Amino acid sequence: MDNTSFPETGLVRLSQILAPAGPIPVSKSTWWDGVKSGRFPKPQKLGPRTTVWKVADIRALYESPAEAA
Repeated sequence: MDNTSFPETGLVRLSQILAPAGPIPVSKSTWWDGVKSGRFPKPQKLGPRTTVWKVADIRALYESPAEAA
């Protein structure tokens, strides 16, 4: 996986997180189910139509060892 284009710090939108542009290869519906269940990090709302995640939270998600299924 090429993570050179993923930011080191800051905030990212969902389109930057999910494949093909981002490092997490799941669908939007799977992502939101994971957020709801606590599997994926909680977002921050910047406005009524703007949702972001901390880069550190996303990096921790894909740089940590895979959880046992």
